[in-house]
Amino acid sequence: RADETFHVKEELAAYGVGPGWFGLGDRDFATHIVRTQMLAAGYPLSAVTEALCDRWKPGVRLLPMSDDRVETHVAVDVDGERKAVHFQEYWVRLRASVDAHAVVPVGAEQAKPAPGVLEAIAEADVVLFPPSNPVVSIGTILAVPGIREAIADAGVPVVGLSPIVGGAPVRGMADKVLAAVGVEATAAAVAAHYGSGLLDGWLVDTVDAGVAAEVEAAGIRCRAVPLMMTDLDATAAMAREALALAEEVRG
Repeated sequence: RADETFHVKEELAAYGVGPGWFGLGDRDFATHIVRTQMLAAGYPLSAVTEALCDRWKPGVRLLPMSDDRVETHVAVDVDGERKAVHFQEYWVRLRASVDAHAVVPVGAEQAKPAPGVLEAIAEADVVLFPPSNPVVSIGTILAVPGIREAIADAGVPVVGLSPIVGGAPVRGMADKVLAAVGVEATAAAVAAHYGSGLLDGWLVDTVDAGVAAEVEAAGIRCRAVPLMMTDLDATAAMAREALALAEEVRG
């Protein structure tokens, strides 16, 4: 955030408390304190999210995938020993510098969709998968029983935007966790990972236009458009292209 300060982080470090590799700004800490207090008081995450949205007014209805606790863990080899570490430790402290052998959303199988999630999917005109990490972001949401099925059975166009451009993730290290689930870091492979049973349409970047035929052969309508969020206008154009592909699929 603009003009952020880090006094709390510095004080925690002076006390020798907390992981020094995970740095939050003072304003971020305020949000986390409010969330932690509400959760400790017994409010479900969906109610906490609603309270945070009252503060930030994002202009959309924002729902968490579940009110149940789900933690993403990653199996890695450290000092010759395989162990599971929290995803934040893998992503931030280790910076995905070691291979991931498995990604496990612990608790997902026992979790239930948060209030309103299945209803929102059922009432949607279109379902869009943003160009987020297909394993630890969207994949974790789809791991909650009932959500994948609700999307597949919604009877509306489901369109995704590729997070892989030119054979590499635009930001982050998605290729590392894709490898852990046996998926190549290509736009076509990620589309196949979701599958034609879930996706109806798939947008790839213009540099990957050559894979469109491969994706369509797998039963997913595919179009190549600019997919780099260079500014607000470019991002809005991506959204328009996704909705246009949804209409094409619907037609």
